[in-house]
Amino acid sequence: MLYLLGVLLAVIGIALSIALHEIGHLVPAKKFGLRVPQYMVGFGPTVWSRRRGETEYGIKAIPLGGYIRMIGMFPPAKDGRVRTTSTGRMSQLVDEARQQSFEEVRPEDEGRMFYQLPIWKRIVIMMGGPVMNLLIALAVLGGIWTMNGLAVTTTTVSAVNECVDIKEMGQTAATECTDDMPVAPANEAGLRPGDTITSINGTQVSTWTDVRTEIRANLDKPLTMTVDRDGSTRTLEADPIVLDMPVYDDNGRAETDATGQVRTERAGFLGATGSQEMQQQPITAVPGLFAEQLGQTYSLLVRIPQKLVGVAEAAFGSGERDPEGPMSVVGVGRVAGEVASSDIFGDTSDKAILLLSLLGSLNLVLFAFNTVPLLPLDGGHVAGALWEAVKKGWAKLRGLPDPGPVDVAKALPLAYVVALAFIGMTLLLVYADIVKPVKLT
Repeated sequence: MLYLLGVLLAVIGIALSIALHEIGHLVPAKKFGLRVPQYMVGFGPTVWSRRRGETEYGIKAIPLGGYIRMIGMFPPAKDGRVRTTSTGRMSQLVDEARQQSFEEVRPEDEGRMFYQLPIWKRIVIMMGGPVMNLLIALAVLGGIWTMNGLAVTTTTVSAVNECVDIKEMGQTAATECTDDMPVAPANEAGLRPGDTITSINGTQVSTWTDVRTEIRANLDKPLTMTVDRDGSTRTLEADPIVLDMPVYDDNGRAETDATGQVRTERAGFLGATGSQEMQQQPITAVPGLFAEQLGQTYSLLVRIPQKLVGVAEAAFGSGERDPEGPMSVVGVGRVAGEVASSDIFGDTSDKAILLLSLLGSLNLVLFAFNTVPLLPLDGGHVAGALWEAVKKGWAKLRGLPDPGPVDVAKALPLAYVVALAFIGMTLLLVYADIVKPVKLT
């Protein structure tokens, strides 16, 4: 029952995100006088609809997106025609799309068509949807960071290794100590769980990243630590060992090379782990944290082709799914169900925070994905408007006649290829999420 509740909450969250995305387009479109015949959440057969004024509002059967239909999305051809007269298949597709764009145009719609709007208004309309997702993500994630807190690894030690398995790259603790395993340097130095490390070799440390950086850079040279233990200050001497350790980025994640293998480096190792705690963040920290999260989202977007290879290998082979890889709405639903039904994610409030975090991250992905400058995405229409601004600015600078609106319909063949690629990606992810889903437990 809890699993189904988690799935249901994920479906509602996705549907609301899509609906608000389309409202982000709808509101400025109507504000600028554009006629919008349809506002729909979903694709396929219409489940429910109602007409208000000149717009039909409705819900469709397949909740994989949404749209608003605006008249005059494509300008007439240079000769003013809108009907199909071309013989080439691609040219016919372009002409057919142009014709469909004008099918609902009425005489009184002059000046109310999309291509007739000023460039800045077109950009506002097309960016309205992605910006709505960005604001949802900011509200959700910002609220979590300021009211619930952010998981931070502090300089207070939570565990000290007894020994070191030098054969295990990047290991943090040996499960069983054997005679050939050296005693962990932290253990030998007398470091205990509960100690708070305040300085290393005279350098003050305030985060576990500081501690790790100092230890790794120290290699196997003697090291002096100052710790706070039960309110008193102690100085400990340690002799780190050098191991092949993962290279971490600024966000504390292990870096990988082009083949997906974890990058390593020779680094000093003590054998201690910091404590994690939730720390409420000041509202002034939200912009920086949010920018960092957005950057990570775009980084993931760039790596999607590489990640899809791993998804395919897992779906059709014996590989495992990357928990940080892409997933479909089916995968999001399964993860939400797993969070809701498993006790390892904490109590009800902890699970609610995790589900809200998932919703915030999903909206960041929707923002980033829709700003890709390719049709049929919102970013493709924005790119067309910006190109038109460049052309008109250049013509004006040279004293040439206004070149008119950019005919984005000519990019439709590429848009069809992009759409097919998206459909293929969706089908692969849905299949993988069914036969080899991402598992958190």
